[in-house]
Amino acid sequence: MLTNSNQKVFALADVNSMYVSCQLVFRPDLRGTAVVVLSNNNGCIIAQNAEAKLLIDIYMCRPWFEVAALAAKLGVTHFASNYELYANMSNRFVATLKTFTPNLEVYSIDECFLDLTGMKRDLVAYGQAIKNTVKQWTGLPICVGIAHTKTLAKLANHTAKKQKQFEGVCDFTSMSEHEVDQLMQALPVSKVWGVGNQLEAALNRLGVDSVLRLKNASPKRIRDRFGVVLERTVRELNGDSWLALDEMQPEAKQVMSSRSFGARVDNIEALQEAVSYHCTMAAERMRKKGLYTQMVYVFIQNSPYDEAEFEPLNRTIGLPSPTNDTIKIANAALWLLKKIYKPNVYYQKCGVMLMDLVREGGQQLDLLGYSRDDEKSRVLMDTMDKVNKKYARGTIRLASEGINKAWAMNRDFKSPNYTGDWNELRTIN
Repeated sequence: MLTNSNQKVFALADVNSMYVSCQLVFRPDLRGTAVVVLSNNNGCIIAQNAEAKLLIDIYMCRPWFEVAALAAKLGVTHFASNYELYANMSNRFVATLKTFTPNLEVYSIDECFLDLTGMKRDLVAYGQAIKNTVKQWTGLPICVGIAHTKTLAKLANHTAKKQKQFEGVCDFTSMSEHEVDQLMQALPVSKVWGVGNQLEAALNRLGVDSVLRLKNASPKRIRDRFGVVLERTVRELNGDSWLALDEMQPEAKQVMSSRSFGARVDNIEALQEAVSYHCTMAAERMRKKGLYTQMVYVFIQNSPYDEAEFEPLNRTIGLPSPTNDTIKIANAALWLLKKIYKPNVYYQKCGVMLMDLVREGGQQLDLLGYSRDDEKSRVLMDTMDKVNKKYARGTIRLASEGINKAWAMNRDFKSPNYTGDWNELRTIN
């Protein structure tokens, strides 16, 4: 694949088995052994390392209760999801990448696109430098894929992970078109970024069963049959960059907080505590983005596997004027809860969504006094956020959140928050 100075060059840096890798940074004694991470309330396997993947019966998304006994027999170590730790480690990962280029797009918690256009150097060596530095500074193992488009960079990253001869860095820009085509021929079309199960099945019915066949397909026919998005993918597979680096995160349209309960809830008092908690979490996230909400949505639901009829109950209310005040948001949410609550139901989950978000400059104040104490509210919320950031989340919280929280998520196997809590720092005996 020939390179010229006018072509874009992208790199995709992706952490290998992010959740498990974060655990192993602080548990080197587990390296080389099978390790898995479980979903909320220890429900399913959502991450596993290479050693666990070799155990056929311990596979992704399998319910933990089905394999717990077998896992113990095989010596598999399991952890509950530690989202605080993963977020902190992701921030370190991104900060390290920024030392190599200021132009990057944080695509997910474990993936970043980097713009390497115009670099007059050996890109394979540069990719190795990125990989080794991330490993040295954060302890996280990564792979790097380099290509002229973001879609090809995704494929290069997959190749770097799966084929050991690349040593974790695959650069399509340094290969001939024939070499890249050979790699594409061996990959199913499902490995293309954006091709899901339904689209894969539709393409297979047309004989497009490999990445190379999709690359060689007519863009016009693909557009006529599947739309402009897949047409752009085909063009990207041919080296034409249609997807630019998104260095600015898109403005949030909504902020949501929800979790399944650790134990079923059958009374409104416990639901009020949970809804208040989610109001606090959602409002804090919203304030970090400098946004105000004009609409509050609340839902509660039982399990679809209960003998009783599955009932997802929800309701929305518009606010008199935009606010970022946790107290006002919680008052609205608790009013909604009383409207949708039904007794004699064992609820499994609840959540709060803040919608119709605007910037402070986009506020339109009301005439009936709802916004009267906005300055007092702003100082209170600012103080609350600063105290919780300095000490620990929940140091200051709404009284309606309760104390015991019997409904809280079950995280019996959670590891310490090594990077975010002074009381849980790793110690050396």
